Amino acid sequence: MPAACPRTANTIATDPVRIGEAARLTGVSARRTRRYEAEGLLPAAGRTDAGYRLYGDADLQRLRFIDRARALGFPTKQVAALLDLWDDRTRASAEVKALAQAQAEELAAKIAEMEAMRRTLEALAARCHGDDRPDCPILDDLASGPTR
Repeated sequence: MPAACPRTANTIATDPVRIGEAARLTGVSARRTRRYEAEGLLPAAGRTDAGYRLYGDADLQRLRFIDRARALGFPTKQVAALLDLWDDRTRASAEVKALAQAQAEELAAKIAEMEAMRRTLEALAARCHGDDRPDCPILDDLASGPTR
């Protein structure tokens, strides 16, 4: 690639690029790219004679898609379903919307659970004197409080 043509995370390659360049172009690390390939979300990359992975424009676009879906908390199985829907131009958008709504509901449940944990920890910390005495309501609760 000529030096006069720097690429950014938003540009698209015209020739296949190696994994390091793919990482720079997409913002997806080489490690995550290999993981997505191992998970079956990204097809196995083409290889040079020396064994270097090569990624074309479609691969880079797919990498961005996968990484964005993962950033939104979609688990691997749902990312795969989204990719299938993305690849299917005859799909109904209702299917995509249902997956997004289900993920939003899952996140809301996790947020509620974390809020409850935060409130419990704040209440325990408020009951703790935080001084030189050995008694500690936080440790007492951890030892005898409810489990999941």
